[in-house]
Amino acid sequence: MTRPAPGRPARRWRRLPLLRGPAWTATLTWKAAVFITVMCCALAALLGALVHVSVTRQTVDQAREKALSKLEAVTDAYEAGEAADGSGAVDPPGLPPGLRELALSGQRGTMVSDTGGRPTMWAAGPADGGALAVRIDYTLSAQTIAGLDRAIVGSSALAIGATLLAGAFSVTRVTRRLHLTAQVARRISGGDLDARVNDPRTRDPARGEDEVAAVSGALDTMAATLQGKLLSEQRFTADVAHELRTPLTGLSAAAELLPPGRPAELVRDRVNRMRALTEDLLEISRLDAGRETVDLDVHELAPLAERVVRTAGTVGSGTDLTVVRGTRVETDRRRLERVLGNLISNAHRHGARPVVVSVDGPVVSVRDHGPGYPRYLLEHGPQRFRTESGGSGHGLGLTIAVGQAAVLGAELEFADAPGGGALARLTLPEYAPPADRPDGADPAAPATHGATPAAPGRHGAAPATNAPHGAAPHGAAPQEAAPQEAAPQEAAPQEAAPHGTAPHGTAPADPAEASETPTAPTAPETPAAPWVPTAPEVPVAPSAPAAHRDEGTDMPHTESGDKRT
Repeated sequence: MTRPAPGRPARRWRRLPLLRGPAWTATLTWKAAVFITVMCCALAALLGALVHVSVTRQTVDQAREKALSKLEAVTDAYEAGEAADGSGAVDPPGLPPGLRELALSGQRGTMVSDTGGRPTMWAAGPADGGALAVRIDYTLSAQTIAGLDRAIVGSSALAIGATLLAGAFSVTRVTRRLHLTAQVARRISGGDLDARVNDPRTRDPARGEDEVAAVSGALDTMAATLQGKLLSEQRFTADVAHELRTPLTGLSAAAELLPPGRPAELVRDRVNRMRALTEDLLEISRLDAGRETVDLDVHELAPLAERVVRTAGTVGSGTDLTVVRGTRVETDRRRLERVLGNLISNAHRHGARPVVVSVDGPVVSVRDHGPGYPRYLLEHGPQRFRTESGGSGHGLGLTIAVGQAAVLGAELEFADAPGGGALARLTLPEYAPPADRPDGADPAAPATHGATPAAPGRHGAAPATNAPHGAAPHGAAPQEAAPQEAAPQEAAPQEAAPHGTAPHGTAPADPAEASETPTAPTAPETPAAPWVPTAPEVPVAPSAPAAHRDEGTDMPHTESGDKRT
């Protein structure tokens, strides 16, 4: 049996669940209602008792005076030997014993009692060794007192109800303002620094300012101060990152002129890291400023995820791609590749292999088998320039991923996987073809507009379409390099042919593609429509881990300094 420590008495009653009311009983409205009700009941009981006692005493005194006057008249007639009129008698039946004893002792008195089921006022006095008594009907006086009691109870109930309603209305007005202040405070803590209470009492000096208005004004002032400091820091970061681009470009060019050797490699590596950090800061500044615009299009999600894995250079090095269910999503391909690239890079940098990328409908999951995310990240989300893994990054990768996901209208969640490791789940808005189009056509499908199929160019490209020059059909990746330089792994270089034609006597690189794509006769005098090679059919060389792509490129940023932040 355990005993409480000396000086600390046991208070087990605090842990009893029966003594704890529901959660709504802790509200200010409930407490005010209980207080008003108790005070009103106490006041009504006090006033009712005073009125009841006062009126009852007055009524009884009037009945007593009437009974004593009648007793005096009967006593005079009895002493004069006159015949009684029947209103008085000696020791009549029904006389209260206490009043009879009082009369036998030589004193006069009165008493109210029930006689025959009716309230009666008795008056008695001594007479020849007995008690001469008279009585009067007390029914009307008793009914008056009972009616007064009912009126007191009814009026008290009405007064309590009216006071309770008025008090609840007044308290609700105050609590509503407090709830509004609390909601604004939660919005500010969630990152909405434009939220304000804007209490009219704080804006009009002529109006009185109560305590709630003082709290609201202090909250608005705090939010404005925080917003000003944050905007100042964001402008400073953006200005510094922008000003560093020019010297970094010169430093990078100077590093290329260094003689080959280990020192030159170290200088180039540090310059590339510095450039990547600068570009990340610029991207975060654009996200914070809210100036990002999206270029929405419909894409197949599974090939796009496969492209990101290949571009990140992680194929065959511990990254597995699993497609449970493919679907089409309406999104900005470049920004989506940026998000997935940062998640995969972060998993490789701070987790453990294998890294599993899973596509299940509009949901893309990236899971590693490392120690998982830090506790602060799961509770508050990624924080820039904060990391607990001791890596070489800067804690910006996941911050950029969250910002770009918000721009895309996607939902990015971080959790610990059930079997261990970190799990990032990206949910994209799934594409739904419009059903009200008169021709029933899908705007996401590539349209040829009646163009004549052109001969396949190098790599067995798809037939050309009447799309603007440099634009890719829906579902195809934009052109990143000239078609003549995009495939260094070809067996032998071929001469460049006009767009839409193949060199004479040259078969397509892939026999299967040659059998699927018809070859149109060469027409030198009529140039064919421009074409863009389809991304999945052009092998993309893995980018170097330290290479940085600017915002204008469409490849993921592989050196983003990702942290478990």
